[in-house]
Amino acid sequence: MKHILKYITSLFLMLFSIFGTAQELKKKDSITPKTISYGLRVGIDAVKIFRSFQEKDYRGIELVGDFRLSKKRYLAGEIGNENKTVNDDHLSFTTKGTFLKVGFDYNGYENWLGMQNMLFVGMRYGLSSFSQNLNSYKIYNPNQYFNENTVIEANQKFSGLSAQWIEVVAGIKAEVYTNLFVGFSVRLNKLVTNKQPDNFENLYIPGFNRTYSGTFGAGFNYTISYMVPIFKKLTKNKNEDSKIKKK
Repeated sequence: MKHILKYITSLFLMLFSIFGTAQELKKKDSITPKTISYGLRVGIDAVKIFRSFQEKDYRGIELVGDFRLSKKRYLAGEIGNENKTVNDDHLSFTTKGTFLKVGFDYNGYENWLGMQNMLFVGMRYGLSSFSQNLNSYKIYNPNQYFNENTVIEANQKFSGLSAQWIEVVAGIKAEVYTNLFVGFSVRLNKLVTNKQPDNFENLYIPGFNRTYSGTFGAGFNYTISYMVPIFKKLTKNKNEDSKIKKK
């Protein structure tokens, strides 16, 4: 986790540097019309890849994508798979499954000189299909002379589980090279439906992460993506628009 936080800090410094450069360029922007690229941006969540190599109890992958619908609005989504073993104070379980999220992003950042950076908010509707395996659990021992609880090896599998949720997203994306982007986003989740066994709660849901208070969750991702340009639109910048209005 320390390594992840280190990479996130470096990412923030790099992205804010890029946004700062954009603000300097904004002052030098001419009245020449510019073009806006429209296309499909696809990428991967680097955090899940990193965790898969660093954590023995985790395997996961997430593909991300968005498509520009207008100057500010994007259709967005993620799809992936997770295999996570949680060793809690009282039980050990393994969750395996896939997930899909679809929704939109709204870019609140005003780009200049043909740049394509994003400072965005958005929403997703998430769906997950998965199984839970209860590996073991502990039974409280009222005799605390030896300060030990009894561990029961369960090995019980619960299949056909599912969950749906609403996700609020906020993040940034910066173009570090032509059509190549790095980004970071945070997510807050609220369960809508949750199919779980009668005697075992879904404490971890692929794509949703660990559940808190039964219905809430949170997460983040660090993406590397590439945009495949499909077409371009000619647009006028604000300086030109204001001059036209004065005339």
